Amino acid sequence: MSELISTKAIRMHRTGGPEVMEYVDVELAPPGPGEARVRHEAIGLNFIDVYFRTGLYPQLLPGGLGVEGAGIVEAVGEGVTEVKVGDRVAYAARINGAYAQQRNIPANLLLALPERIGFDTAAAMMLQGLTVQYLFHRTVALKAGDTILFHAAAGGVGLIACQWAKVLGVNLIGTVGSDEKAALASAHGAAHVINYNKENFVERVREITGGKGVSVVYDSIGKDTFTGSLDCLAPLGMMVSFGNASGPVPPFSLTELGSRGSLFITRPSLFSYASNRSNLEEMAASLFGVVSSGEVKVDVHQRYRLDEVARAHTELEARKTTGSSILLP
Repeated sequence: MSELISTKAIRMHRTGGPEVMEYVDVELAPPGPGEARVRHEAIGLNFIDVYFRTGLYPQLLPGGLGVEGAGIVEAVGEGVTEVKVGDRVAYAARINGAYAQQRNIPANLLLALPERIGFDTAAAMMLQGLTVQYLFHRTVALKAGDTILFHAAAGGVGLIACQWAKVLGVNLIGTVGSDEKAALASAHGAAHVINYNKENFVERVREITGGKGVSVVYDSIGKDTFTGSLDCLAPLGMMVSFGNASGPVPPFSLTELGSRGSLFITRPSLFSYASNRSNLEEMAASLFGVVSSGEVKVDVHQRYRLDEVARAHTELEARKTTGSSILLP
């Protein structure tokens, strides 16, 4: 267990466009105390990876990318009790480095994967599925009959949200950028779908709700939709800003919340909600349950080889992808 092993991984020495990601050989040390070495079978591709690559979210360089993966435990370090060699595992963790054939990771971030869930599905669902879990059950505890607005409803998070909302009896109004994406969101359980390139989403939300507005807006777009999202809320509604696909939300006055009916706002992240093992296990059990039952299906619409990661990022940023995307090592 003392020798280094060689593996392929993506490394960055500077921030910038897709070209800064290099596919290289790296030497991997044995897992240290509390760590496990995972051989990836599939790796998640997420917009948060773009934020790290461009420098919107800072990290030490040189470094890796990727926060989500699924595979098999190859080795464990001293004191590890959460997993053992040979276990099928999956994770989503705020420690970059998943873009690799193998990696060492703290074992307390790994979750045992039910046999009914394949590696491709697991790699596609951990970050996005756990995100929907906390958004719907923890940030706001949704209940049957609630009406919500969910932007980017045909993306990876969005398609899971459409299905999970239907399971809960929640009326989800989704926004999308094309008729093809509208059909996809509708097929996955959205009660109403708005193509924002054809319709004003604020006006349509008001029409759909009889002028009342929605109780919650889930907005991962950021700058381009923020003000409109506030305008869709009913008095005392909750604005959940959980992403910045179009750029960060600019500074705004708190009086904007008061003038619209004493609104609430939060900027949550998965890694805050899953910061302890107990919460993580509860959230994962909830996700694994709805996926194993078939109530929520995870659609892997794009698969890329790890050495095709530049193309994967280019298509992700251009919003050419639907559903979930994975990298195959």
